[in-house]
Amino acid sequence: MIVVIIVASVLLASISIIQFKNEAMEYHQERLERKENAVREHINYILSTTTYPLTTENLDLIFKDKIHELAHIHNIEINIYDLDGNLLKSSKETFSVDKVAPPIPKYILKLVRSSIEKRYVDITTINGIKNRSSFTQIKDDKFKPLGVLNIPYQEDDGFYDKELHGFLIRLSQVYSFMLIVAFALAYFLSSYITKSLKTISDKLNETRLNKKNEKILITANSKEINLLIAGYNQMVDELEKSAIKLAQSEREEAWREMAKQVAHEIKNPLTPMRLTVQSFQRRFNPDDPNILQKMKDYSETLIQQIDTMNSVASAFSNFASMPAQQNETLNVVEVVELALDIFTENQIVFESEAPEIISKIDRTQLIRIITNLVKNAIQSIPEQQEDKRVAVSVKKEDNNVLIVVEDNGIGIKTEDIHRIFEPKFTTKSSGMGLGLGIIKNIIENYKGSINFETEYGKGTRFTVSLPIINS
Repeated sequence: MIVVIIVASVLLASISIIQFKNEAMEYHQERLERKENAVREHINYILSTTTYPLTTENLDLIFKDKIHELAHIHNIEINIYDLDGNLLKSSKETFSVDKVAPPIPKYILKLVRSSIEKRYVDITTINGIKNRSSFTQIKDDKFKPLGVLNIPYQEDDGFYDKELHGFLIRLSQVYSFMLIVAFALAYFLSSYITKSLKTISDKLNETRLNKKNEKILITANSKEINLLIAGYNQMVDELEKSAIKLAQSEREEAWREMAKQVAHEIKNPLTPMRLTVQSFQRRFNPDDPNILQKMKDYSETLIQQIDTMNSVASAFSNFASMPAQQNETLNVVEVVELALDIFTENQIVFESEAPEIISKIDRTQLIRIITNLVKNAIQSIPEQQEDKRVAVSVKKEDNNVLIVVEDNGIGIKTEDIHRIFEPKFTTKSSGMGLGLGIIKNIIENYKGSINFETEYGKGTRFTVSLPIINS
């Protein structure tokens, strides 16, 4: 019976490993196709609206300012080559792009031209990590080839590896339990034959996975009983090893979760900081009489985001809640308005019923709440939608300050409403899905609340209520 259990467990584990790997491969293939189709549609739109003649030589000018926007919107690296495979434009930062970038290999260009879809996906493995790189022809409105679109994609099987690891642990626990039951049954039946098995039975009843188990140190006259005792002692050794491995696995899992949260919280301020710097570069004019004030405003915005990142790092270094509250008396209206300055989108509208609503709260945590909700609102509006609007309002109601963020995006599906604050749940193609869960914890730490109303296809309205604590 034990042999049957072991064979069944090995067979089930092998089938599960194959199934998880197939699911991971299909997921990465479909995800790359979705991203590629979205980028191609966006590129076709840019080509249809550009004022430059549609030629290969003009691709550099057409995508000079657009390629970074494309990469940021679709959260992926984008490279554009001419028909001979020479790099024309890349979304990489200038310091990370080689001075003479290698051209597309000739055999790939040949495969792209000869395929029906004018597309080829090159799959390579570097340091054990599988990399996909799609190559697709860019065509004008008359289907004449202009260049080649390249989208590199690195497969990250962390999620599937984690799920497979957890499944195999649960499977091993189930079959370990079945083995223990089988041994217990054998001892129970043997107790009817001889009273000498009483010691073995007592030891089995005391066996626990979460404590150190003692071995049976007796020698019986029966060969079968001695074999049973040896099997039990071996099982105790294996249980001890399994307990050590399980504890190590739990510690590693806790660190992985902490790393994900740290990465998410640090990434949140990075996007506003980048947008602020890009905005400053575009609008910088040394002859502007207000240049000193503008530089001061930009600097204050960057310093606030840097302070946010610093507080996150400090909090995690001390294994404290993220981040520790540093309450200060401030004007909520002014902080919200300042947080919105980092966004360059024209569709953002802000209003407040009063110029001042004074409260005692952590400035960086309040900024995190605003930036996260506004960023989600912007991302919920389709790029092709003409009428885009994100409305942010602040008002006082009784002893609470209400912050409302409303958008006219795609809304939330009915089946996803109850999961919107769950950790690791996201409706986007990228991201960890930790943002709303984290800001919900921040708000609840202040005895506040966050609610939302949504209608799929029309938009979503988030309402944050925080108690006003006057100094």
